[in-house]
Amino acid sequence: MKQFKTNWEIQKNWQLIFPIMGILGLIYSSFKLANVILGGYNLYITIAVTATLFYVFLKFTLLLFKKLENKWIVDYKWEMIRIFIVFAITGSSSLFIGRPIIKLLGITKENLNIVVYWVLYIIIGLIFYQILLVFIGWLFGQFKFFWEFEKKMLKRFGLKRFLD
Repeated sequence: MKQFKTNWEIQKNWQLIFPIMGILGLIYSSFKLANVILGGYNLYITIAVTATLFYVFLKFTLLLFKKLENKWIVDYKWEMIRIFIVFAITGSSSLFIGRPIIKLLGITKENLNIVVYWVLYIIIGLIFYQILLVFIGWLFGQFKFFWEFEKKMLKRFGLKRFLD
């Protein structure tokens, strides 16, 4: 455990919550994907596929950490886990918020061309994603990081004038 804390620059025990949340999130995602792939076929096979997917996701995530470690400026390595968790929560939340808004606006697949529907769905999802990213980042104590990230993203969308 001491080696783990040293590797992730964890000074206080409460900071362990983020690696634990990250591992639980990877397990949950692996299980959900295994269920989608297998359709709940067999519990033992599902567990085996879940373990395999978890290993692949963990290796991929650690590779991402190494690539982003020098690009993202954070004080401690464990904060990168917190940032990944914020991205995961924000992505899921923007869908949950966007769906009812689309229905409230009367945008459905039945009354619009399917291409127009999906374009509007993505645009509305992106709008809520931008708002939620800063808000959830603030809740997780990473407001500064996500505000800077948001400004870069808005500049890429050509919306620089809204930042001034």
